[in-house]
Amino acid sequence: MSKYSINTFLNETAQDDSAREPFELENPYLLEVNLNGRVWAKLGSMIGYNGNVKFERQGVMEGGIGKMFKKAVTGEANPMMKAEGQGKVYFADNGKKVRILSLQDEMLFVNGNNVLAFDDSIKWDIKMMKRMAGMAAGGLFNMQIQGTGRVAITTHFDPITIAVHPNSPVYTDPNATIAWSSSLQPEIKTDISLKTLFGRGSGESFQLAFNGQGWVVLQPYEEIYYAKAS
Repeated sequence: MSKYSINTFLNETAQDDSAREPFELENPYLLEVNLNGRVWAKLGSMIGYNGNVKFERQGVMEGGIGKMFKKAVTGEANPMMKAEGQGKVYFADNGKKVRILSLQDEMLFVNGNNVLAFDDSIKWDIKMMKRMAGMAAGGLFNMQIQGTGRVAITTHFDPITIAVHPNSPVYTDPNATIAWSSSLQPEIKTDISLKTLFGRGSGESFQLAFNGQGWVVLQPYEEIYYAKAS
């Protein structure tokens, strides 16, 4: 049989029926959820499913007044949907790599645009970084993820994790920053000068400053964020 035959292609790309974990990677870019109940996922990330599954966008009042207000302020920068029922559901996000994290009563912060899916047992909230007034750079709204359960995040290409130590801050590009430990509270660092205003600066006018003890995850890609239409 030719290595380019249809059967060869079908065999190479067939789904893995041996996958039994609730969250599985079919390949580095595709998340399979063996659904028996409810999960939350990024709006528009479902690419296929089988079984009896219902999809519903997060309601305006779902999660309380606090989340409703935050989503209004952020322009709903990270709209979510819930998938409920029984079956297999496949999620992906623009060809980005998917990583599964298993939390054991832990907490971390993730750029909202890089959250693909998470168990219903996970608690989440929208957080806005300090000194945000008047800033238009993307990726400055993030999600606080905590509890026990699985979380799938995405990155462009392979990420790197940088350790942060006291008295040795780490500065990052907001558009390349994926996640960081709950022990860190990043602040916005500005580097505005006349050269920047006249187009002769470094182009890195806004950075995130991480101080303390912890870690931060970066991707080798500066992602531009767009709010999805309602």
